[in-house]
Amino acid sequence: MDFNLSADQLALQQSVRQFAQTELPEIAKKIEETDEPVSLELRQKFGELGYLGVNLSEEYGGAGMSHHDAVIVLEEIAKISIAVAFPIFESCFGPSLAIAHFGSEEMKKDVLPKVCSGEIVVAVSMSEPDAGSALTDLKTHGKVEGDKVILNGSKRWCSGAGHSETYVVYCRMDGLAGAKGIGAVLVSKGAPGFTFGKRDHHMGFRGVYSADMYFDNVEVSTKDILVPAGGFGKLMDAFDLERCGNTTMSLAVAQSAFDFVLDYCQQRQQFGKPLIDFQAVQIQIAEMKMKLEAARLLLYRAVVNAERGLPSIGESSIAKCFANETVREVTGKAMQLMGGYGYSKEFPIEQKMRDAWGWGIAGGAIDIQKVNITSAMVGRRFNQRSK
Repeated sequence: MDFNLSADQLALQQSVRQFAQTELPEIAKKIEETDEPVSLELRQKFGELGYLGVNLSEEYGGAGMSHHDAVIVLEEIAKISIAVAFPIFESCFGPSLAIAHFGSEEMKKDVLPKVCSGEIVVAVSMSEPDAGSALTDLKTHGKVEGDKVILNGSKRWCSGAGHSETYVVYCRMDGLAGAKGIGAVLVSKGAPGFTFGKRDHHMGFRGVYSADMYFDNVEVSTKDILVPAGGFGKLMDAFDLERCGNTTMSLAVAQSAFDFVLDYCQQRQQFGKPLIDFQAVQIQIAEMKMKLEAARLLLYRAVVNAERGLPSIGESSIAKCFANETVREVTGKAMQLMGGYGYSKEFPIEQKMRDAWGWGIAGGAIDIQKVNITSAMVGRRFNQRSK
């Protein structure tokens, strides 16, 4: 078992790192100031560089590389800014992978090349006002009538809502309760009856749009059905890979905070010597490093074991949960080590701490991951509704 990156992967990592550190900091700074997302021009630049759809088939415009390679690319960009990295996250670990695995050939040929070129971003729309962790309670309904699907309902907490061009919408496609009635359809922004509420602004995740979504007799073709009723299990299998993207974003934020504070502790002096010379600081630095290394190994295990398909719910949930907790801990320690400088907007740690907390909520809350982990160990799902 080799835990080292291959020569090709090291070259890929270095190439992306050089681009990210040279070209992206000023863009990231502007996004943080304005709360506006990545431009179409930058998305297209990512497409030209092969950073979009790294792990999608070359047949559909992707790079035909591995999930592990996609993790390497995403981490280097996300170290600079999660907002800048978001189109890469969505193309490599978001709903595009569900389309690649479960979409019709016509859908794949129509959508995926546009994703890989940067022309469009596909966002996933799952949660509703009364269906977040309890996702199978969703009420948005897609009624099949002839060659049309008529969509009615509302959605909430969709990252990219109002800005992304296309949406994978989870909906109830027949009268069956629970998971059995749930499928998903593809809906384009601008479809008649498809509207957005007031944009949300969060503590972190600046530059990542979010807004309520409303469907009022929205018509899409039956050709836009990604998964029919009864396919909820397939959708969640694909979502296990999204957790690996979430893990990577968490790891990138934590690693970049650690890199900054490690340098800071070697430069900053108190009582006549650098902070790093104090044993208490050394202990904090070592604890942060141990958590980062463990998070990275858990992530790599999940994506490498998924190369022949999709990752296991157990491995992806363990990786996500651990990385979500690690990024909160590492950014918190980094801020404490920097004191007032860590709390200042003149330095990057306060932003990284704000972004850190979002990943343990997005894509399935930390405690839900722990339920998933136990479920995977004992081989059964737990009914949270039982009294």
